[in-house]
Amino acid sequence: MGVAKIIINIVLIIVAVGLVTVVLVQQVKSAGLGAAYGGETTSFTPRGRAASKEAKLQKLTIILGSVMALLAIVMMILG
Repeated sequence: MGVAKIIINIVLIIVAVGLVTVVLVQQVKSAGLGAAYGGETTSFTPRGRAASKEAKLQKLTIILGSVMALLAIVMMILG
């Protein structure tokens, strides 16, 4: 049981670092509250490769977040 905990902890740390990296690589979609009052100058997102890259990053964020939650639950059960 001890070896399994260590392996899950290592995988959990790797997934957490990957999740932080993926979130930081994504582009900001809005300028926050300032965008509601006209602070944002661009109203349309660029199409093509950039949009495809963002979609892949969003999907990867969901996957990594789900894996991280699952690993955290497994660690709690093994606790």
